[in-house]
Amino acid sequence: MNLVLQGPQASTDTLARLAQLARPARSLPLGAHALRCEDLPYSPTLRAEIEQAAFAAGVDASFIEAGRSLRDFGLVAMDMDSTLITIECIDEIADMQGLKPQVAEITEAAMRGELDFAASLTRRVALLEGLDASALQRVYDERLRISPGGEAMLAAVQAAGLKTLLVSGGFTFFTERLRERFKLDYAHANVLEVQDGKLTGRVIGGIVDAEEKKRTVQRVCAELGIPTSRAIVMGDGANDLQMMGVAGLSVAFRAKPVVRAQASVALNFSGLDGLLTILA
Repeated sequence: MNLVLQGPQASTDTLARLAQLARPARSLPLGAHALRCEDLPYSPTLRAEIEQAAFAAGVDASFIEAGRSLRDFGLVAMDMDSTLITIECIDEIADMQGLKPQVAEITEAAMRGELDFAASLTRRVALLEGLDASALQRVYDERLRISPGGEAMLAAVQAAGLKTLLVSGGFTFFTERLRERFKLDYAHANVLEVQDGKLTGRVIGGIVDAEEKKRTVQRVCAELGIPTSRAIVMGDGANDLQMMGVAGLSVAFRAKPVVRAQASVALNFSGLDGLLTILA
């Protein structure tokens, strides 16, 4: 096993101190704020100790099998809200109705895994009934921002020949615009019903919940002719866990504790392009 230590503010001294805990055979700098420790005496106890110390120091500690690189994979699948983008779109739409606190509270509980996702989405969308559909464009124009490192990560994986999938429990209004903007290969999300220029408070068709996200990753991998072990899946919430569970590499990005605990690697401080450092 190798250990990759990285953090946007990480000093050389901090990285060296954390590396000493791992007792690697050798260490290799990966730029100014990252270090790879090679050939570790790996154990779950050592991993827990290093991850705790790194988190306290504002550093991401990623254990990865030696020799793994982007070339080992054929697909990068990403959640949208709070992963590829910094916001939860439904919370910002609700803000146009003056209902952001109520909706955000439900969103947060669902992402922690405390509420059934499909039921929670139905409740939240119902609160949007009567809102002018132009609010969606306002959210996209005024509030939607790409997460740090997102554009660099996408450019690199596409240049390496990997296909890209945006799969979201959010809405096609946003996923389709992002798909076109970044030339993504696939996108799948919920469809908000609009009548007479206003949201009806309903979703058309089935809800993209945790199970559907997993099926989507499996379906796209089958279409590409690759096993799901050649997929990288990135997410932040409990409804991402099933699709992360079938991936060859799962990445928890600024994620809830329940997701960090189950992911292959976690990026708590680095941008999405931290994936490139891990697989360098």
